[in-house]
Amino acid sequence: MSSAMIGLTCIALMLVMMALRAPIALAMASVGFIGFAWIIAFDPAMAILEGGPFETLSNYSFSPIPMFIMMGVFASRAKMSDQLFSGARSLFGAWRGGISLAAILSCGIFSAISGSSVATAASMSRVALPEMRKHGYADSLATGTLAAGGTLGIMIPPSIALLLYALITEQSVGDMFIAGLIPGILGLVLYCVTISVLVKLKPELATPGEATSLKEKLLGLKGLVPFSAVFAIIIGGIYLGIFTPTEAAAIGAFATLVMAVIRGMNFEGFRSAIQETLTTSAMIFFMIIGAEIFGYFLSVSRISFELVSFVDSLQLTPFMILICVLVLFMLLGCVMDSIAMLLLTVPVVYPLVEAAGFDPIWFGIVAVITVELGLITPPVGMNVFVIKAFAKDVSIGSIYKGVMPFVISDLVRLALLICFPTLALGLL
Repeated sequence: MSSAMIGLTCIALMLVMMALRAPIALAMASVGFIGFAWIIAFDPAMAILEGGPFETLSNYSFSPIPMFIMMGVFASRAKMSDQLFSGARSLFGAWRGGISLAAILSCGIFSAISGSSVATAASMSRVALPEMRKHGYADSLATGTLAAGGTLGIMIPPSIALLLYALITEQSVGDMFIAGLIPGILGLVLYCVTISVLVKLKPELATPGEATSLKEKLLGLKGLVPFSAVFAIIIGGIYLGIFTPTEAAAIGAFATLVMAVIRGMNFEGFRSAIQETLTTSAMIFFMIIGAEIFGYFLSVSRISFELVSFVDSLQLTPFMILICVLVLFMLLGCVMDSIAMLLLTVPVVYPLVEAAGFDPIWFGIVAVITVELGLITPPVGMNVFVIKAFAKDVSIGSIYKGVMPFVISDLVRLALLICFPTLALGLL
């Protein structure tokens, strides 16, 4: 049996394990080990199993991950979302749908600190969902807004997804963060436009807000300053070359810790935040270790090379190749966690995309946006289930109905990025 056939057999085995609900990290590691041993030998496979985890965990390039996670956890545990939402809400005053707009703006700013879509959705839902429901907003608009707003956490830097893509493909983490800035802000703007159009076409979805004076608006802006300052320090420092992404992560974590202490976080809260950081980091690193072992197997199986040769034989245009890859991402995103999907698929499709001549930084942004769609599309939609936990009396169908206009908005953003790559590459 050829190496490629062994590779396909092992991938089929991994899909079966995933269908049986095995942890994806375990599925990737075990299939990678079995496949490598099958193609090469058992002893070299054991050597990889023994040394691979240590090599991964001791790799300095991965050190920003726990720091960025800690930054988001401190922000969530200190309930900074309360101040953020209050400040954003005062800006929109008596606008119809203003609370939804404030929620989207808050999600965008909070995600710049959190870097996690699930954390953003959970933190903002706790604050904004009761307010929207109290003021008579339709359940579909209220829940759809928060589920979609949470997805901004995967794109607006610093983003764990962008960081992992950069590490997998050996691209500059700083370049990935800078490239994600305009697409992230574009997503926020398009979501606001979507809400404005919805409440214009269907006024019954939302009520007008309470009018606010100029003084109240200025005080609201003051409430946004700490969050904007942390974001500016991180991205500005990386862009100007003042510090590395790892240093930026540490500075951001320390800044949010100071903010959390000022807001009254005690030692018990600090201990709990550290525990959550370690738990989340361990889960991600377990997936990275599995992906590393799986990557060794992919190298010796030559599946990527065979895939490139097969696609070349089909004589597809680069655009058709891109569409096929993105459709695959969308389908997998409907049933898989976004980070797990990136770790699983990028090593396979990246050589294909590179051979097609696409810029790797640009493709990373497009890929992460496509993965982002999976967070709010059926049948899984991780953010949808997060919102469901806060709105137990709202049906899943109603939440999915609410997110569909935002899915269309994301598809528009994806089309704009494909047509105008400078949206992602213009700041580099």
